[in-house]
Amino acid sequence: MNSRLLRKVSLMLSLLLSASPLWARKFYSDDPLLREPRPLPVDDVTVLRLSQYYDFFHHTFATPGELNTEKRKKHQPVVRAQAVNTLGEPMDGAWYTHRHYWKPMSIEDLVRGPGGSTPPSSDGRWTIVSAKTQGITPGFTMVDSANRKYFVKFDPANYPELATAAETIVSRILYALGYHVDDNYLIYFDRSKLILGEDVQITDRRGRKRRMTERDLNEILIKSAETQDGRYRAIASLQLPGKDVGRFRFYGTRSDDPNDTVPHEHRRELRGYYVFCAWLNHDDSRAINTLDTLVEEDGVKYIRHHPQDFGSTLGSGTERPKSARAGGDYLFEWDPTLKHVFSLGLSVPYWAHAKYPKYPSVGTFESQVFRPDAWYPEYPNPAFLNRLPDDDFWAAKQVMAFTDEQIRAIVKTGQYSDPDAEKYVADCLVARRNKIGQEFFAKVLPLDLFAVEEGRLAFIDVAKKQGMDAADPLQVAWSHFDNETENKTPLPGENSFAIPKDALGGNGTKFYAADISRNEDAKRTITVYLRCRDGQAEVVGVDRSW
Repeated sequence: MNSRLLRKVSLMLSLLLSASPLWARKFYSDDPLLREPRPLPVDDVTVLRLSQYYDFFHHTFATPGELNTEKRKKHQPVVRAQAVNTLGEPMDGAWYTHRHYWKPMSIEDLVRGPGGSTPPSSDGRWTIVSAKTQGITPGFTMVDSANRKYFVKFDPANYPELATAAETIVSRILYALGYHVDDNYLIYFDRSKLILGEDVQITDRRGRKRRMTERDLNEILIKSAETQDGRYRAIASLQLPGKDVGRFRFYGTRSDDPNDTVPHEHRRELRGYYVFCAWLNHDDSRAINTLDTLVEEDGVKYIRHHPQDFGSTLGSGTERPKSARAGGDYLFEWDPTLKHVFSLGLSVPYWAHAKYPKYPSVGTFESQVFRPDAWYPEYPNPAFLNRLPDDDFWAAKQVMAFTDEQIRAIVKTGQYSDPDAEKYVADCLVARRNKIGQEFFAKVLPLDLFAVEEGRLAFIDVAKKQGMDAADPLQVAWSHFDNETENKTPLPGENSFAIPKDALGGNGTKFYAADISRNEDAKRTITVYLRCRDGQAEVVGVDRSW
């Protein structure tokens, strides 16, 4: 390329780059998007395997990802949630689907969970095709007489119902909250129901692979809890559709997925997952407990993302009750450790004051000392650390959408043999739900579900709906909104929730902005954007400040 042509190309590029703000606009004709765009096809995929030890040390001592640290906040704007539409909502797609909060589910649907119609067949025997014999809570993979594959896990022998009840309950709640989760079933069976498949391989204590024997199967069952009638109780997870392609991290993106363009630490459904995990005491919420699958829909292959393995939730630590510090501190953190050492053990953390009733099937789960904004997973999670008040509100409004009756119905699916244990778990979830609403609704103006109804801007005050007092009146100020420059021109006298008079007249497309506050609180405000086309108004965007 000669120098003259190079200068021309450089000039054209500079003009294009300098002119790009002139072409920018806040809203496009298809906003707000409710579903992710059609995915790009994924063909060559590397199975992403993770070491749980590396994951622990990497997150504990390095904490990867682009973080909204206090240092960053002092020098540059924080990174708000991405992969959301103009209403601030994640779109239905590979990560998430709008469910209970937006389209209230019946109790029957909540109890059914992600499937509910394909438990292991009661006809014929179940054939074991692979197994895990090591550890306190081993399990196996089996195929039923209908040729469906299930992953089977048990309760530890000394704590019947502990892990299986927790996984059953939590998987249904997370499904209602919008995540892609396993279709789980509580099963009861006799030893005679199981047979070994041909040439099933196991790994022995020395790390050597060999053929599995009946004795190996008996050892698995010996370590598992039995019911009073001598049967075994287990959780059977139907194999997810698609090909297992490993795990997803809570930071960065998958380099082999052209649809995975937003760093995971900036995804709202992963930031908000903190609130859900705090509610359910899912301190084992880390990359090792996720699954990516390569699925095909409408002739296109793409990667779908699943949180997974909920046996270590509520009061269960899978193989035993959780430690009392679970949810109260990281497994390792310098400050609490040094504070404890230099105080000679006299500094008692808040979580140490918790009291737990003695329900072996429940473990260490409580609500009295629970602090929603001071709950911790086992080690730092970049998406959780990046949470902002609007991320917390997005999740808290969904938690608060579960009624007492709905929570109790879901807890019943855990099939606790002790009705007092069942009631206790439900009571704790109700109390923790209420604390979440009180904590996170107070940090923003808690209005949501904006719509135009009968010529007015309508919405739900989610705090007031849940019985939380908000005595201060709301104030609103309307403006013309320039979609190209994003400038607002105030409309004098338009200070009610009625749509401005000139918005519903005339032809063409016009935009309006409604700035809503309470008691002149300049921090906690909401701007709602309306698009008016040929006399019809619709809500097209929502911005929150705090």
